[in-house]
Amino acid sequence: MLLAFAIVCNAEGLQWKQDAIECVHTGMFAKADSILASMDEKESDKYAFEIDSIRQIMQRIRNDFNVTPEEGYEEISRRVANLTPGMVEDWKQRKCIETMNIDGKEWWFRKAVRNLWLLDYENFGMQNEADRKKEYNELYKYYIESMSSRPDERNVRNWHKAEIVYTLDVDADAVPDGEKIRVWLPFPFENDRQRNIKLLGSSHKVKKSRGSKHHTVSMEAVAEAGKPTHFEVTYEYEVGAQSYSADVIAQMIEPYDKGRKEYKKYTGSEYPHIICNERMRHIADSITAAGGTPLEQASVVYDWIVDNFPWAGARDYSTIPNIPEYVLEQGHGDCGQVTLLYITLLRSIGIPARWESGWMLHPGRVGMHDWCEVYFEGVGWVPCDVSMGSTVRNEVIGDYYKTGIDVYRLATNECNNGTLSPKKRFLRTETVDFQEGEVEWKGGNVPHSAWTSNLKVNKFKRVGTYNNKK
Repeated sequence: MLLAFAIVCNAEGLQWKQDAIECVHTGMFAKADSILASMDEKESDKYAFEIDSIRQIMQRIRNDFNVTPEEGYEEISRRVANLTPGMVEDWKQRKCIETMNIDGKEWWFRKAVRNLWLLDYENFGMQNEADRKKEYNELYKYYIESMSSRPDERNVRNWHKAEIVYTLDVDADAVPDGEKIRVWLPFPFENDRQRNIKLLGSSHKVKKSRGSKHHTVSMEAVAEAGKPTHFEVTYEYEVGAQSYSADVIAQMIEPYDKGRKEYKKYTGSEYPHIICNERMRHIADSITAAGGTPLEQASVVYDWIVDNFPWAGARDYSTIPNIPEYVLEQGHGDCGQVTLLYITLLRSIGIPARWESGWMLHPGRVGMHDWCEVYFEGVGWVPCDVSMGSTVRNEVIGDYYKTGIDVYRLATNECNNGTLSPKKRFLRTETVDFQEGEVEWKGGNVPHSAWTSNLKVNKFKRVGTYNNKK
């Protein structure tokens, strides 16, 4: 249900809010706008954040679903000879083409046609095999590179030093002249795989986040009429690959201490996207019906997701009430979506799992990425990347990413749906994750259409061995 929207639905029994959200849920945007516009000034001021958030979510949905059926049909016809309306209807029924009805009119997801080639494997799979093979060859090269180096006691190896330049540019006049612009940019954190983090320089005075699991640096500047505003930060850190073989885990694994606070935290629900409800428990139980150790159960859940949920371009996360439920309904998901499903299913059967995300730094393929960690008693937290298995669909690489992660990473988040530091006043552009940045001024959130961000890897070089004392 749309009532799962984390930002707008801390329900206080407000009828207008429930009515507006239900209208958005059923595609009646004009009616939702009417409900919000009819509120008196006092109530509008009191609930300004909630009202702004509902309006932003509607706008984000409109931005995502902006292709008419006629435009989509024409685009498909360029690649599919003898295309018929019946073929298109079949694709919609099988969720290969995602659509939404808004105010009585059908709209296609802006990535629907691109996703079609990925989701209808029977008809278009062979066209994607060359790309899949190329990606496998690249990942296999990184796998061999990593495994040829000696690990420390936490099985971390292949240490590299990375120097990152992160920039964010706010368009001219996106914020009124003389008004203060606030930005948040991603920043690494210390863990088994990241160390020696150093801020090397910045365009403005920076404030590092405190207490937030979304690790950031924030900056401020005053907007000047007719001029874009540039923000930049440079930092370095050392990063290692971490991997465990199944045999090693099997030798070390122990029964869970279910009384520990951390065990309870990471096997419980986490509103709004990690909800261990009856449906999730039933699915997880059916997948793991053969029983086995937590390692074996985690492995079969991983394989089930890889086999059943191919990668596809995702809509704006902030517009999805519950992402794992969405993946089950649509039959596909991107890296963050399948990761949230994996975490939820594992937690539903008592296996601790938690979110981690940031960026992939693979040469020529730098981009945002999400993965997770799974806890095995007697071993500790072990990284896992479900999406890599889904993308490549290869046993060697898939098994590696079940209990490991490569060195080409920048981890900036230890949670999803957290609070930024300093706290943001308005609805975030990324409500679930934090990777691209955030921008606001006193008048509201600055939409992504009014700013651009970029991550550049200045250096990525091998460094010496390291003995982790943790």
